[in-house]
Amino acid sequence: MNSSSSAVRLPVVALGGSGLATLGAILFSAKAIVVKLAYRYGVHAELMLALRMALAMPCFLAVLWWSSLRAGAQEPGLPGRRDLGLILLAGVLGYYAASLLDFMGLEYISAGLERLILFTYPPLVLLVSCGLHRRWPGARALLAMALSYTGLLLVYGHEARLEGAHVTLGALLVLGSALCYAAYLLVAGELLRRLGTLRVTSLATLVSGVIVLVQASLHTSRAELLALPAAVWWLSLFNALFCTVVPVFAVMMAIRRIGATRVAQIGMLGPVSTIAMGVLILGEPFTPWLLLGTGLVLAGIALLNTKRPD
Repeated sequence: MNSSSSAVRLPVVALGGSGLATLGAILFSAKAIVVKLAYRYGVHAELMLALRMALAMPCFLAVLWWSSLRAGAQEPGLPGRRDLGLILLAGVLGYYAASLLDFMGLEYISAGLERLILFTYPPLVLLVSCGLHRRWPGARALLAMALSYTGLLLVYGHEARLEGAHVTLGALLVLGSALCYAAYLLVAGELLRRLGTLRVTSLATLVSGVIVLVQASLHTSRAELLALPAAVWWLSLFNALFCTVVPVFAVMMAIRRIGATRVAQIGMLGPVSTIAMGVLILGEPFTPWLLLGTGLVLAGIALLNTKRPD
């Protein structure tokens, strides 16, 4: 097995840990750009999410099958009833509700603001965790949250003045997405440790994919699908493969090689790359308010991700 696995290697595996983390951050960030481009053809959020999941699900099925074969007899049996319930909840939170709210929010706000809101999920994880354990965040965490949300309010306020009241709706939808993702991380944490990242991620994605496709089938006709421009299909394929499948596994491999803390630090390239792509590809405005707000958000998240020295 070792000789065959070393002979057949995906190009992405040849990257080092930092390269994988960088690739994952940039590709994840490109999702907002791809979705905004597709919206120019008149498609709606629910249909875009359905196309993304329909095209990504075969890849996650293949990964689930491959990981089972690779583990062989060491692979645990079917998850118990409690684990199946948690996987279902993780799929609903992380890959259905979070994704749908995010896609809906992108109909109203810029890609740059969307990425900044999503990037502040670590403080949300901390707040939810503190609420569950009935403890107050420390001074360092409070300062980090103050910096992050001050920066976010600066960018939001400036965009709301330029674009109108619908920015508030979009920002709230994406904030709901970030909350769902924070809850997903708390639910999935134990599962990832016990059942394995590949297995849990693939199963949760497949669960959400089924829900998305059932929902879309109730609102989308075959005629509507056949009438979609070819560009929408190509954008959806890119979204499924290069903004979903590849970055998910690139980040997972990066965490194994260089650790979660280093990956989180490199992940700060995400908002910067989204803003750059938004300006260059979508023609979104680049303002001093955006620059200042982004700097404050990144400073807050960096402070939260940096461990206090012993």
